Amino acid sequence: MEINTQHGEENLLEGQSKLLNRPRVSKGKRYDAVFVYIPTDVLKDSAFPFKYDDDVIVKIDQKNNRLIIEKAP
Repeated sequence: MEINTQHGEENLLEGQSKLLNRPRVSKGKRYDAVFVYIPTDVLKDSAFPFKYDDDVIVKIDQKNNRLIIEKAP
């Protein structure tokens, strides 16, 4: 995994990841359950804003082609 600590003028820790699909079956129907793997180096960074079991809001930014994850109020 490649970790990059410089991104433009910002100082960001980032790592390459994957979307993982772990389908689930409930009441005889199959549902996709998609997970985003967060690299350990990013997770352990002191600036990482989440804790386990935090509620989050997931948004799609179509203009900039990105997924945004924020803490829920």
